[in-house]
Amino acid sequence: MASLGTAAAASLRLSVLDQSPIAEGSTGGAALHHSVELARQADRLGYHRFWLAEHHQTPALACASPEAMIGQVAQATSSRLRVGSGGIMLPHYSPLKVAETFSMLAGMYPDRIDLGLGRAPGTDAPTAFALQRDRRQAAPDDFPEQLDELLAYLENRVPAGHPFARLTRLPGRPEAPVPFLLGSSPMSAIWAAERGLPYVFADFINSRGAALARHYRDAFVPTAHRLERPAVIVTAWSVCAETDEEAMQLASSFKMLMALLHRGQLIAVPPVERALRFLAEERVPLDDMPPGRRAIIGSPQTVRAGITALAREYGADEVQIVNIMHDHEARLRSYELIAEAFELSPAAASV
Repeated sequence: MASLGTAAAASLRLSVLDQSPIAEGSTGGAALHHSVELARQADRLGYHRFWLAEHHQTPALACASPEAMIGQVAQATSSRLRVGSGGIMLPHYSPLKVAETFSMLAGMYPDRIDLGLGRAPGTDAPTAFALQRDRRQAAPDDFPEQLDELLAYLENRVPAGHPFARLTRLPGRPEAPVPFLLGSSPMSAIWAAERGLPYVFADFINSRGAALARHYRDAFVPTAHRLERPAVIVTAWSVCAETDEEAMQLASSFKMLMALLHRGQLIAVPPVERALRFLAEERVPLDDMPPGRRAIIGSPQTVRAGITALAREYGADEVQIVNIMHDHEARLRSYELIAEAFELSPAAASV
């Protein structure tokens, strides 16, 4: 796999991480159709890749199965746009099943499919347990072993003599997805570096990840069949509007959602008017974010400066942008304004 490049060598790539937000008064089906519409727009605007997240049993997000949406998005967009998972929460699944699913997607959409892999459950403990096939006991914490097994299937490198050595018939061969490791903690940086994988850090979950990205680069082990040089993508939470004030108001829906989540209350994404009233009643400043989280919110100039500084902080090759808003048109406009601020174009993105 060729190097993904360095931030110093080329203009910054921008991508989208979509969580299919469900607006209050709407449905999960509508949210999924909105995701496809957003992907078409991202393709037109010149974003580099479009990834779909995995979350379970929440009224706010419809993204329970990214693999079910990747084909839909790939079919609706051009061959220039890379499409993938951000990510598949591997502890829930058989590595062989994941390998077969993404092999099929890669066979259908050659040189377009990314397989972002994560360790987090994407849900609460009872739901994670319900996702298990065998419920006689809790699943073991064996993510590194799962990851290595999955990579061995994808690369046809299962060692001779291994019980699964004969399992080589992935349906999409010779095409294969590109694997990435997602994370927001020290262990993900270590595992990605040891295996020579591209590393995607969730700054919107843990805003203190720059040191982990440096450790990943310092400890990176190059491989001819994966990466020759380290590659860092940082995922940023960002809302853009015509003015800083308008962007702050649009972000209020997410802030109310998170405030209630921390109290154990799950809701759909509330409208801005309701969210603003809630924040005022709770005396939560509009520019306040939950502890440990960073948000880049504002006008195109403000957001461009914030994203550029974030990429520099992480030494990132690419920034993925994620957000949750009640109004779908406002979300489309946010990504459009960011693309304009960075002067994206489909031709430039395909380089």
